[in-house]
Amino acid sequence: TEVLQQEEERFFRTIANGMEILEAALARGGDVDGDTAFKLHDTYGFPVDLTGDVCRERGVGVDEARFNLLLEEQRTRAREAGKFKMAQGLAYEGVPTAFHGYEHLVCETSRITALYIDGAAVPLARAGDEVVVVLDHTPFYAESGGQAGDRGELRNPSSRVAVHDTLKIQADVFGHHGAVLEGEIRVGDPLRAQVDAEARAHTMRNHSATHLMHKALREVLGEHVQQKGSLVNAERTRFDFAHGAGLTAAQVTEVERLVNAEILLNTEASAQVMALDDAQKSGAMMLFGEKYGDSVRVLSIGSSKELCGGTHVQRVGDIGLFKIVAEGAVAAGIRRVEAVTGANALAYLQSLESSVRAMLDQAGESAA
Repeated sequence: TEVLQQEEERFFRTIANGMEILEAALARGGDVDGDTAFKLHDTYGFPVDLTGDVCRERGVGVDEARFNLLLEEQRTRAREAGKFKMAQGLAYEGVPTAFHGYEHLVCETSRITALYIDGAAVPLARAGDEVVVVLDHTPFYAESGGQAGDRGELRNPSSRVAVHDTLKIQADVFGHHGAVLEGEIRVGDPLRAQVDAEARAHTMRNHSATHLMHKALREVLGEHVQQKGSLVNAERTRFDFAHGAGLTAAQVTEVERLVNAEILLNTEASAQVMALDDAQKSGAMMLFGEKYGDSVRVLSIGSSKELCGGTHVQRVGDIGLFKIVAEGAVAAGIRRVEAVTGANALAYLQSLESSVRAMLDQAGESAA
């Protein structure tokens, strides 16, 4: 009932704001131009059908041709922005990439199966080239499920490549995006592939904490909480979820308490690959609308059990410390929580303490 009432109030505010702009356009005389109709639709959420209804009542028209042109341009931009960086545009017909990153951070002998520069396949790349390298074996995790791709280094005795990101070209083909720093590399060359261990560790702590936070949010706010998006990298975790109101200070504190209590228990995390039906029977949480294969990876960490293909800590205590640093709305009925873990959480708390000390010192000097 509260959500419906909020939606109704929000829609009435939208109508009121849109009518002010539309009245100003009508006051200028003549038909309403397509740019104004599109602005009402795109920026203010004012339905274009309503714009047309109001204009017909006033005996004027709407430049629908211009509106439709602007709408199609927006859709084109959205499609371009939605492309998975440049990786999805690369044509690849070689062997799939075997991923070893759950168990290892280094593959001593990986072989280059494809190279790309500016989206085109090339036989070799030299020092100074920005390149995408496809390997037959890799320990690098490719961006997926909200977890950022690994960074690190590829090298052999004569060449070195800095990997800045790892993305999927196809479901089972990983593209290592980076720059050739030394020498040259060719398709077929062997390379030693090594993940940045520190960045991976930070990311794993944040990802594991996200699962515990999701569970805690459902306990504190209700079972209606559902994940709507996430981003996990070495700096922090960002988690979007369905909820109709902002979190109170007490609710934030309780979520933090629940997550940190799990961390202190320091139970072992485990992952199992099983049939989708068995995963459902086990009670593992699944994302509504997500497409899953016949077999899935079920992660059990603390009291949380979810389907997840990401990398995680071995024990919950490895997370170290969990702290929520931001909470707010990102869309109607969607909230976003950002949090930090481990060394980043400690640095955040030390920064807060430093700020408090500085304010107290300043207040003391003013009083003196």
